[in-house]
Amino acid sequence: MVNLLPPLVPPPPRRADVVFCGVAGVGDHRHRDHYFETPGNAFWELLHTSGFTGRRLAPDEDDLLPGLGLGLTDIPAERTGADGRGRAYAVEELEADLARWQPTWLALSSKTVGGIVARHLGLQAPGLGPTGWDWAGCAVFVLPGSSGANRRHTYDGRPDRLSWWQELHALSR
Repeated sequence: MVNLLPPLVPPPPRRADVVFCGVAGVGDHRHRDHYFETPGNAFWELLHTSGFTGRRLAPDEDDLLPGLGLGLTDIPAERTGADGRGRAYAVEELEADLARWQPTWLALSSKTVGGIVARHLGLQAPGLGPTGWDWAGCAVFVLPGSSGANRRHTYDGRPDRLSWWQELHALSR
């Protein structure tokens, strides 16, 4: 059973400056109460140090983001096929939500998520940064994954993840 969290977005008529989007589902059977609450995940630290928030928020403060013009959501994923090894992503649901919410930017939480969206749109998988495409009326930016498992020497030619987050922050202001 997939544990999906409800989207957190500013209420109308306010538009989000940025909606951050991950994937929830396949292989994710633990109960979740908040976005990016896994130990070792750097999402909340990157959100703060890049300038999006005035202090480092804890995962249980995720409900404060809509008041800052930010949002959080996931693309639901499900197992498919007789052996359960395939995956299907409900990208159409996100597309409908984006058309309704009308954020300025959609920030995809990793290159994996970027690839899922690109396949849906019939495009080549993007690198990190601004994709150059608009989707459902918003610009799309791919961030390096914030998972503790995503520790590298380089992130598409940059030495750290933070610089990508700072670029998104600058573009969204």
